[in-house]
Amino acid sequence: MMLCGRDLRLVYRDAAQEVRAVDGVSIEIREGEFVGLLGPSGSGKSSLLYLLAGLKLPTAGEAAFAGRSYAALGRDALAGLRRENFGFVFQNHFLINHLTALENIRTAGAGDDGRLLDDLHAGHCRDKFPWQMSAGEKQRVAIARAVVHRPKVVFADEPTASLDRPNADLVVECLRRVTRGGTLFVVTHDETILKGASRILRMNAGRFVDGA
Repeated sequence: MMLCGRDLRLVYRDAAQEVRAVDGVSIEIREGEFVGLLGPSGSGKSSLLYLLAGLKLPTAGEAAFAGRSYAALGRDALAGLRRENFGFVFQNHFLINHLTALENIRTAGAGDDGRLLDDLHAGHCRDKFPWQMSAGEKQRVAIARAVVHRPKVVFADEPTASLDRPNADLVVECLRRVTRGGTLFVVTHDETILKGASRILRMNAGRFVDGA
């Protein structure tokens, strides 16, 4: 399996309470799958994404990519694994404001000449700064940055939450097109953007529901 989580648990504690963000979840994702994860706010879906992507280490359980357990890697090795194999698309874009669209894409370490932006219907943005772009344009630039180095897995966390329906549909279409052949893991509360998914899983209260 490309991605694997076994009995994953992520627990946050403070003086008042214990929050089980992920509570005993196991999952296997094969190469080339498009997996959608649905759930209401606070259900644990983003926390599960962070565990599978190695952005957080679990309180208990094991997450691995291509047979390599994240817990067995040092911080630098884990960062290198993410950089070489994963791409990330988040709701808030995280573009660098003083860089143009093309310069933002090149921070991913690849010398793209703008053709990827053309593929995403955003070629007109290549010399624009983020503050000059619409939300939909910024998200397409973020997608280009996430996939320019041809990652094996793209993780997308609520990639359309701030977009209107036409822009949301375009962003998802672009995301699916440029990751074709790769693995795509999308966290969302909107089932309509998961058309064509290999599997749709659902979470609530830190666990899979509905037989997922």
